[in-house]
Amino acid sequence: MEMNSGGKMMHIVMFPWFAMGHLTAFLHTANKFAERGHRVSFLIPSKTQSKLTSFNLHPSLISFIPLDVPRVDGLPSHAQTTADIPYPLYTHLMTAMDRTEPTIQSILLDLKPDLVFYDFTHWLPALARRLGIKSIHYCIISPATIAYDMSPARDQESELNLERPPLGFPPSSVKLHSFEAKASASFRDIEYGSGVSFHDRMMKSLSDGDALVFKACREMEGEFCDYLERQFKKPVIASGPVIPETPTSTLDEKWDKWLGGFKKGSVVYCALGSQSNLNKDQFQELVLGLELTGLPFLAALKPPAGNNSVEEVLPEGFTDRVKGRGIVEGGWIQQQLILSHPSIGCFVTHCGSGSITEALVNECQIVLLPQIGDQIINARFIAGDLKAGVEVERREEDCWFTKEIICNAVKLVMEENGEVANELRLNHDKWRKFLLKDNLEASYTDEFITKLQDIIASTPNR
Repeated sequence: MEMNSGGKMMHIVMFPWFAMGHLTAFLHTANKFAERGHRVSFLIPSKTQSKLTSFNLHPSLISFIPLDVPRVDGLPSHAQTTADIPYPLYTHLMTAMDRTEPTIQSILLDLKPDLVFYDFTHWLPALARRLGIKSIHYCIISPATIAYDMSPARDQESELNLERPPLGFPPSSVKLHSFEAKASASFRDIEYGSGVSFHDRMMKSLSDGDALVFKACREMEGEFCDYLERQFKKPVIASGPVIPETPTSTLDEKWDKWLGGFKKGSVVYCALGSQSNLNKDQFQELVLGLELTGLPFLAALKPPAGNNSVEEVLPEGFTDRVKGRGIVEGGWIQQQLILSHPSIGCFVTHCGSGSITEALVNECQIVLLPQIGDQIINARFIAGDLKAGVEVERREEDCWFTKEIICNAVKLVMEENGEVANELRLNHDKWRKFLLKDNLEASYTDEFITKLQDIIASTPNR
């Protein structure tokens, strides 16, 4: 079967890290391939398949291959993804993924795909090479983050200093505060899977594949892509923004009715993702800050570590004071549909890759409250380079924020005719129109496919 362009129809295997943000990002990309007739075999933890079935828009071309998660000491038997476990247990889940290598080998031998997409499984490129299959590191972390934290130039520094960018880094507002730099430096050395540090796993994953692909646009992050191409000496491909398709489901009646009770652009929506690491004190400062704005708000927040529900950590009297205008929800929420509701005027986000894209394609103002790793770089890029959002200020020595700081950031962006708010609206509107431009996504996908076909057609792996 041939494409109109003359390119060969591809069969791609996808093996993302067992975290919902990675699984859904890979599946959105799989949908783009399937739209054009390419076949995808998607490896997924067996009990997680049901959560993603509704996102598979082309079931005749995208086949889920369920994997049993191997038993690992310290990993709960029910654990399938990072959503099922606290952060300190992620290393055990990574070990479980590493132990699937014999199973993955037999699947690849059976399927004989053209390409295999991966991210954290650093052993996969060598396995693919032995089988004559090209491997693609598909990175949902931004090019700016990888360029700042993981470029080979970092490993050549006589003394690691993450407060400043590495040698040759493009001109940018991106840099880390001292507390963030220390946390990031120590994170590099933690064991992530049995017997391998996070840094070594990532460097091998980035270095050993046939190409690096980023969920990004060159118009926004092209300089970082070019820098990484020079650093890793291999093709770096921007796959485009990969904007999630509009869900076929509708917003739950409960939320539709509640949001419908407020005027257009007046509600603050706050969500910090499934990996939020706020402690109880910071959790309380955040919700008190939302209360202090005087605006209606909906906060989708995980309870802090050691707590079973959000209700048990809400400040005393809080629920009664905000009754009728404020809700703190501890369960999963339909973020994409919430953000597109006309009542939402501000999004307080943790700056995860998917949430940033969703923020930019909607009309709400953006307040950036990053927690860890790539979220911090994303926040600096959006606030500093694109000037499309405001980052919550924190104390330099420990990254602490207060309720007053949260309140001030929200009020600053929500001010109707404020100078800062107007500048943010103009810049946000420019990038929103760019991302939603007719044919942008389609042209990126077509170019992406052509480049992948070129990689397949290049000298065979030996």
